[in-house]
This record gives sequence, C-alpha cells and structure tokens, in this order.
Amino acid sequence: MTSTATASTLSEVDRQELEARVKSMYREVAETPEADFHFEMGRALAERLGYDPEALDRIPAAAIDSFAGVGHFLDLAAIRPGETVLDLGSGSGMDSLLAALATGPAGRVLGVDMTEAQREKASRLAREAGIEHVEFHPGYIEAPPFPDESVDVVISNGVINLSADKPRVFAEAARLLKPGGRLALADIVTESPLPESVSCNATLWAACIGGASQQDDYRSAIEAAGLAIHTFREHPEYRFLTESARGACEKWGVKSISLLAIKA
Repeated sequence: MTSTATASTLSEVDRQELEARVKSMYREVAETPEADFHFEMGRALAERLGYDPEALDRIPAAAIDSFAGVGHFLDLAAIRPGETVLDLGSGSGMDSLLAALATGPAGRVLGVDMTEAQREKASRLAREAGIEHVEFHPGYIEAPPFPDESVDVVISNGVINLSADKPRVFAEAARLLKPGGRLALADIVTESPLPESVSCNATLWAACIGGASQQDDYRSAIEAAGLAIHTFREHPEYRFLTESARGACEKWGVKSISLLAIKA
C-alpha cells in the first residue's frame, strides 16, 4: 500500500498493523454503522456533500447508512450509459450503486475492496435490489485485478489516503483507463506535511488522517501517472467528529477535496 509527502517515515509504519486496523474499522462501518467513529457517516452526510436525494432514494438505504465518504464527485465523473466504471475501495457500495444507475444495464460497475464484510454487504444489497451489472471483487487499490485500458471511469471516495503507496494507486488507475478516460475522486489531503507522530500512527491512518498527503505532492503523483488534472475543489462542508481529528485539521490543514483528471 508511498506518498512522496511521507516517504521518509513510511518505513516506520507497520504495514501489517495498518492493514489490520483499516480492515477492523471498516468491518465495523459495514456491520455497525450506528457506532461512534472519527468521521461522520450516512445519508445526512451524503446529502450535505452534494449527493442527489432522488438518486439516493433509488438505492438500498443500508448502503447509504455505511457511507463513509469524504466528498462528492459524481458530477465530475459524468458517467454515461454503457460505460465501465471501477470503484477503488468500494466499501458497502453506495457510490458503485449510484454509478450503476448512471451506466444503466448496458454498462458495468466493478468494485474492489480488501474488507470482506464490506464486499459481502455490497454484493448482498446489489443482489436484493436487482442491480445485476455491478460486481464487488476482493483486492487492493494498489493492484486492481483488471486488464489494461478496460474501464472508462475510475472513482474513489475517501480511500486513497489509506494507501501507503499512492503513486502506485494512481499508476494503476492510469493503466486501467482507456485513452480519454476519467479519474474522479474525493479524498483527504493536507496543507502542511504531517509530523512522524501522526504519519507513523496506524490508528490515525485508519481514521483517514495519518496517511493524508500534502496536496501538492498528491497532485504531483497524479500527474506523474500520466493524468491531467482538470478540476480540483475543496469540501469545507466535510468535518471530522472527534476532538483529536479536528485538532489535526486545524494544525496541519487536513481537508477534503475532490478532483477530475483525464488520461491523454
């Protein structure tokens, strides 16, 4: 799962511990969305971030209950009927299911997530809703198990910050996109580089803070992968819930952004 912003400290992060913490937290997100987390979840968050209430009404409520995204980007993705969409870190499936509405049955939506409980929930909800053109696959966002130039759009919401190898994630997105394909995402970045006390803390990584890249490094990693950034915007309406998380936002400028990048 290395951001250029934290390359000097990532060797000190126990990656096995990081993966275990992330899986544990997002298993709880899937199974007990009513529990307390560092971050907000659910329909109220989705609507405040800009999701269309009418579209949300068309997908299973349980997928929205476990929504833990950090921004809205589907307007940037501009998904068209018949397209193939890949959702990196698909979670309980809210964005994937909304993408499936946009592609229609002539399209295809592929979700990839390393947390079994999330995949199982998303697959069950899609099946119960009769949405047959969406699939949820086991895997890591650094190595999606799909062929070169096989998708029209790559989406991701609040997940890439959890990876300790962000350049590889963006390189894989570029590999999978067809020429002219779009990367549309929301994520957490920082205005200032994080100190080692934060970037080496697996718990804070799992809470979407410790792994956040400095925004210039984040943009540079996308461009180095061969993707041109067309839109970059902030989401001040997103907020963390705990005092420690809010303190990090104030001290290092931890914030939510969304962007659109195009493959040449």
